[in-house]
Amino acid sequence: MSIPQQLSLGVSLKDDATFDNFYAPAGSSNEQVVLTLREQVEGQGEHFLYLWGNTGVGLTHLLQASCHDAEARRLAVQYLPLRDMVGFAPEALLEGLEELDMVCLDGLEAVVGDPAWERALFNLYNALRDAGRLLLVAAPQNPRELAVELPDLRSRLQWGLILKVQALDDNDKQQALIRRARERGMELNDEVASYIVQRVPRDMNQLFCYLHRLDHASLAEQRKLTIPFVKKTLHL
Repeated sequence: MSIPQQLSLGVSLKDDATFDNFYAPAGSSNEQVVLTLREQVEGQGEHFLYLWGNTGVGLTHLLQASCHDAEARRLAVQYLPLRDMVGFAPEALLEGLEELDMVCLDGLEAVVGDPAWERALFNLYNALRDAGRLLLVAAPQNPRELAVELPDLRSRLQWGLILKVQALDDNDKQQALIRRARERGMELNDEVASYIVQRVPRDMNQLFCYLHRLDHASLAEQRKLTIPFVKKTLHL
């Protein structure tokens, strides 16, 4: 079996990108997405999954969480952030991936429209299917809306299940912030969480970046997370 290429490509996974650390309200469609991803890694679900959703809904988080789960099960897995791979020769980059147990392709929109990449992806889909491997792909649009020029690749993208990751409403974003703060050892109440959500970009990635800034500032100044402190630290 090939050595995972992420070692030579310098691709690493975030330690906190786990399923347990992804806020999916009980009974929501996102909870079902997480369940489906877990089943894929366990070998009990679809072999091919395609995730899509607006910027900031957590697609990268979910792909990396799947990789962590796969590694915990001693599966050979490769995560590829395609936005960072545009300058690579696609045939060389994707060659031999069907020898691994699972492949995760993040940011598919960055390479579609390029004939060489589309042909290489088409070949990868076929090779993974023939080898019985797992494939998880993510992009901002569903396969029918993605700017794919190769008809055969468009059909391959629709193999398996297509799952949309929904954006959280403001109340769920508050709860996600509160839970993430608690995991970092911070006390964040509803009032302060609401203040943050209403005044900064509501992309969850940005919200968690602001929380990271608040964490460092509160430790440095030994201050609790109050509205005046948040206002001062985030320049709101």
